[in-house]
Amino acid sequence: MMILALLLPALLAVRVSAELQVLVPQLPVVALYGMDTTLNCSFSPVTPFNLSDLSIFWQVALTGRSVHAFWDGRDQLVDQGESFANRTSLFQSELGSGNASLLLRKVQIADEGVFSCFVKVQDYNKAALLVQVAAPYSKPEVIHRMDSNLRPGDEVSLTCEAYGGYPEADVMWQDGRGRNLTDNVTTSAVANEQGLYRLYSILRVTVEPNSTYTCRLLNPVLGEEGFASVTITAQNPGFPPVALGVTVGLAVCLLGLLIALAVICHRKIKESEAAEAAEAAKENEEDESKTAMTPLKS
Repeated sequence: MMILALLLPALLAVRVSAELQVLVPQLPVVALYGMDTTLNCSFSPVTPFNLSDLSIFWQVALTGRSVHAFWDGRDQLVDQGESFANRTSLFQSELGSGNASLLLRKVQIADEGVFSCFVKVQDYNKAALLVQVAAPYSKPEVIHRMDSNLRPGDEVSLTCEAYGGYPEADVMWQDGRGRNLTDNVTTSAVANEQGLYRLYSILRVTVEPNSTYTCRLLNPVLGEEGFASVTITAQNPGFPPVALGVTVGLAVCLLGLLIALAVICHRKIKESEAAEAAEAAKENEEDESKTAMTPLKS
């Protein structure tokens, strides 16, 4: 920073001329995390110039930290901030045509902020642009504890989780009719070492039969939306399916038992009737035999 600290005041002492225009994007530059991005900056000198007369300085506006410097016809990176080492370059072949754009490689979350582009040929001017870093989130996932004994009216917690994104996303819960649920929602975001977020959003609801809930996630910079849904089935407390199955099974068993008893009883009755008939026939034969053996009186 010592060289820049001595050189910049001298440059600033040169009059700022409206004839040297320095142009940068007016809208924020959206840079994807981990990817390369170009910070566009162009200038239009009035007269032709030699590269030895050109000075370009890219700085972090808030801190004055050096991002990239060029003068005397070559890059000057002695005072470059450590976090930008081996990650920046100018488009050398296009400097003579007024292109002072900076190529920033492997964008980091810490790169977010305002960058200043300083240009000096004979006159001096500068412009600043805003860099917004963004990273897409993973597909959201809704997690809840499975409970086969849930009943309408019970309270349950649903957790929506997504990770690897930036900046912090907007989270919205909706019911099966598309109505927004804002009560009993707690959302938190935890950043990892790279600055990427893992989001947790917890919704507490009172269970209704066959209720569907949807978690929607919106990245405010990328405009990307992700969602996940879950359906919770609560059993009717009057007669749950398990009890119904048991009852039907018992009824079938009882019916089978009654049929078996009826068959056995019918068989026993037939056997008893046959035995009684045989006994009666035997008694009749004995009576007839006795009658035949009795002598007739004269």
